[in-house]
Amino acid sequence: MLPQIPAGFVGRCSCYPTAGGITAGRSGKSAGSRSAGATPPPPPPRARRPGGLRGRMDPQAEPGEEGEGEGGRITAQLLKASTGQFALESILLLRLRGRGLADLGCLGECANLEWLDLSGNAIAQLGPLAALKSLAVLNLASNRVCSLEPLGSCESLQSLNLAGNLVSSLQQLQCLTGLRRLESLRLRDALGRLSNPVCAAGAYRSALGDMFPGLKAIDGERVSGRGSELYQLCKDLDSSLGRCPAAAAEPPHTPKPWVEEGFWELRPARRSSIIEEAYRQFSDVLRECRELGQRADDTIAQAERALSLRADPSSYVF
Repeated sequence: MLPQIPAGFVGRCSCYPTAGGITAGRSGKSAGSRSAGATPPPPPPRARRPGGLRGRMDPQAEPGEEGEGEGGRITAQLLKASTGQFALESILLLRLRGRGLADLGCLGECANLEWLDLSGNAIAQLGPLAALKSLAVLNLASNRVCSLEPLGSCESLQSLNLAGNLVSSLQQLQCLTGLRRLESLRLRDALGRLSNPVCAAGAYRSALGDMFPGLKAIDGERVSGRGSELYQLCKDLDSSLGRCPAAAAEPPHTPKPWVEEGFWELRPARRSSIIEEAYRQFSDVLRECRELGQRADDTIAQAERALSLRADPSSYVF
């Protein structure tokens, strides 16, 4: 007696037994109907993987490239792939340098972002940055920015790098005068050969000092605060040496910075939720220990009072 074949099993295997013999599962023809020398048909070609394969397999691809949206647009997938965070509100530090970005997309959803590097892209509109109230350091060097109006809402901004953009007049910077915490503003980078059209005017730096009295550094040079006197002294020495006859015969070498690029940029301290949770648990345990200690003291005091009221056994007379 042949075993019963389930109804859905036909078509999953190449053949199955029947009362008349072995029958092909899909075509329904007998296995003997095929010629002995016939070759099986070639397997169908495998489908090619989507274009995102390079970002996962190519070792030369930049980390996070697989999440980059089409047309140079910042997407949630790009942000999560670049930072490793699952929630955009958890991102505090973000570096998207040289990604060919032209649209900031959903960047405004990173409400707690404090440090942002967008240098070396093709960004022209800064609208989403208006929602970043906690942003302290912003690097927009080498982009296509000409309108700075959205940055007027970044009330926590302390350092701003705009070298290599399209700022053509000081009036375009007027919207930033309300930023009370702004301490460093860069419109020109001599080492990187980046500038703005407004830098063609020789007196633009003094005008910036009048517009922003709270600035401590302009174009990377200290103008007030700690170190400004020493910087001015070194600058005066360099200019005086340049006027000497001996120095005129042999031009001085191009000065090199004393520290690496970005040394003076503020980097926000990263807050760890794990550490905060550990502090909270430690405080709860400490409070419970204090409560247990107080209860123990009360119990001991009650026991001492009870023992003091008990009569002395030696006073009884038999």
